[in-house]
Amino acid sequence: MFIKKEKYNLLEHGIEKLNNTLQQSNIHELAYLLGNKKEMLKRNLFAGIFRGIGIGIGVTVITAILVIIMQKIVTLNIPVIGEYISDIVEIVEKSR
Repeated sequence: MFIKKEKYNLLEHGIEKLNNTLQQSNIHELAYLLGNKKEMLKRNLFAGIFRGIGIGIGVTVITAILVIIMQKIVTLNIPVIGEYISDIVEIVEKSR
């Protein structure tokens, strides 16, 4: 009888440990997504839209910073580089 109770406690402890591990890894959400195609499509659509917006904003900010840096280089009056960069800055400002 004591051996059965010990095995039962060991099995119960193992099941609780497995349950906690599965809850921490959010495996139930993954199973829900795999079973529900509409939900998976909706999440991927929104993720794609927000990635696109983030990339657009990031490229805009980086380009603006580069243009500002180039304008600062032009004010240093470096002979060859200054003229080349000033042409680039004028093209960018005309396209606005």
